[in-house]
Amino acid sequence: MVFIAILIGCVLGAIIGINAPVISYTYSSYLAIAIIAALDSVFGGISSVINKNFDLKIFISGFFGNAILAILLTILGQRLNVDIYLAAIVVFVWRMFMNLGTIRRYYVEKWSNKIKEKKIKKNS
Repeated sequence: MVFIAILIGCVLGAIIGINAPVISYTYSSYLAIAIIAALDSVFGGISSVINKNFDLKIFISGFFGNAILAILLTILGQRLNVDIYLAAIVVFVWRMFMNLGTIRRYYVEKWSNKIKEKKIKKNS
């Protein structure tokens, strides 16, 4: 079921992407930093679901708050002629890798436990 949803999402994304207007170079840095901030929030949300402490209000505020802060840093950096957005990218990507590590460990342990259970049932 999940694979069907992923497949439908990929097809819809490709169709919309072909027909969508191209983002100009002027706004591409804003969009890139906003996407990275949003992905950080998504990975943080998944990680908090795994840790059983997910709160929708915190997720929504973090999703939009991180994206807005990152865009504001990009604007400030362009005004000062300093690449401040690189600091935001480093922080968000570091957090994404930390959350991805948590997600990976959870699923590797879950998979390992299933294999152990199958071996125990097979030997019994």
